[in-house]
This record gives sequence, structure tokens and C-alpha cells, in this order.
Amino acid sequence: MTPITLESLTYPFFNTSAPRILFTMPYFRLLTLASFACFSVFPSLAAAATTPPATLRKPCAPGITLALNSASAAQGSLLLVKVQSKNPLPDMKSEWDGKAIPLWHEGNDAITLHGLLGIDLEQHPAPYEWKLTWAGPNGASQSCGVSVVVRAGKFATERLKVESQFVQPNPEQEKRAAEDQKKMRAIYDTLTPQQLWSGKFRLPLKGVTTGGNFGRRRVLNGQPRSPHAGVDFPAMAGTPVYASQSGNVVLAEELYYAGNTVVIDHGYGIYTMYAHLSAIDAHVGDKVEAGTEIGKVGATGRVTGPHLHWGVTVQHARVNGLNIVQLEP
Repeated sequence: MTPITLESLTYPFFNTSAPRILFTMPYFRLLTLASFACFSVFPSLAAAATTPPATLRKPCAPGITLALNSASAAQGSLLLVKVQSKNPLPDMKSEWDGKAIPLWHEGNDAITLHGLLGIDLEQHPAPYEWKLTWAGPNGASQSCGVSVVVRAGKFATERLKVESQFVQPNPEQEKRAAEDQKKMRAIYDTLTPQQLWSGKFRLPLKGVTTGGNFGRRRVLNGQPRSPHAGVDFPAMAGTPVYASQSGNVVLAEELYYAGNTVVIDHGYGIYTMYAHLSAIDAHVGDKVEAGTEIGKVGATGRVTGPHLHWGVTVQHARVNGLNIVQLEP
């Protein structure tokens, strides 16, 4: 039997790659069956959610407790954090790795604050402090922090030979990519100070339980390139793509590397990106709910096969979207 070949390309700005999928229709059934064989490598999200990591709790005066769902985290992962007290909490400033991290109350709960710490895909492995500061009863500044160890992720490396334009775009292509970069930076620099989601995040395709390729290191034509910062879902062109959670559509257009793309702002610096679509069924300014159809799987941009690239960014940190599905921020 002729083997199915999976290859990948890297997109310099978006740090994304797309699988090159070479198959005829009979092989698509084989690919579907093969996905079930991958469960030993990518366990189902439901199974992973039933085995929560050890939590870390640290008491802080006066009667305030910091809690994290783990004392360590690998590159590209997420940590769920809480601040708890017996009395209503004062205004607090939260900081992680030199960045302000938003905290929020849920409903009328005045004694618990929630937050997410995003561990960027390329964050240097080392101990980091999550620190909070606030004004005490006498107005004096108080603080409390907890150390979290960032571990190196275990990511495969692929060496690929691709067409030169994928590594050395011409001046016109570079100009367009730079314009896209500026546009995306402006989006991710915007922090909507409110929660736009409700409940758990979900995967963007129906009938799937996992995806692949997150974090893979690429060497293209002998030149190292940025790692793959999203999760890939191979699927037939035209497969509906759904919003992972409620939020506001902040981008819905064709980009040079990512093709037809939709980006949704979920509030507090959490964004999801849906790339390489064959069709966009959303517009900038749309308020979408979890499960709203926003486009269809395609092969636009620098790809050689239909699939969905799904990226999750949390306060600028590129994280594995499968983590946010397991958590309930």
C-alpha cells in the first residue's frame, strides 16, 4: 500500500505550520482510523480532565490565600490561578514574568479572584514568581507571591525541504506579511477588561477529541524557523468551523501566510485564531456564541492540504489550545 505522507510548512509571523496531506479518498478513511490509534499519544480531553494536577496553595496575610492548579508547568501550557479570602478582596495587581495579568470576579463572588497564567511556547525554563500587590487597611502596600517552575516542553523537530518562497519571501510578500504582523500585534495588545466567555472552551470542529503539531520545531531548507504555535485538525475542505467560546470577532479576512482567518476576542487577553479557511462566515464586530459557525475548513494561505489551524493566545503567550479546553477559566 502506498504510504500516507504528512509534511509541514512554517509561517514566519504566525508561527504556524500546515500539514501537507497527500491521500486519495480511500486513504481518508485510513487517516480517520489512524487518528484513533493516536489516543495513546494524545489522550482524550475528557480523560485528561479527570486527572487534575496537584494544586499549590500559599497563605498570605491578612487571611488571603493564593492557589494554582500546579506548582510547575511546561512551555506552551496554562495555569489556572485563584485568590481567595474570607472577606471581600481589595483591588489587586497581578504580575507574571514582568507582565500585568488580569484577575476577575465571577458573578457576585467578592471573595474569589480568578486568572490564567499563560506559559509561552518559547518561555525560558526557570522559576518565575506570580506576584500580587494591594493596599492594606492602613494604606501601606502589601504583597505576596509564589514561585512556579517553567519546564522545557517535549517537542519534536522536523527538517524539511520546501520551496524557497516559504523561507525567503520576495519584497512584496514581505511587505504584506509585515502589514499583517502589525495588524495582529495591535489586536493582541488590546485587553478587553471583561469576561466575554461562559463555561468551558470547546474544540472548533465537531466530532474531534484532539489535535496535533503544537510546539513542533521546524528547520526549513537548513534554516531554523519559529515553532508551530497552534493545534492542527486535518479535515475535509468545507467542514464547518465553530467558535470555541463566546466573544467578539476582531478579524475576519485573508492574511498572507494564514489565508482566510478569523480571530475572536474572549476578554481578559484571551484570543482564538482560526486559519486557512475556505470560507469566512463572520464579520468584524459580530458577537458570537460558543458553537456559532464562523467558517469552513480550507487550504488557503501557505498550505498544501485542507486542515484547520487553531491558535490560542493568552496575554500574548502562545499556548496549546487543548489546555484551555481542559480547564474552566
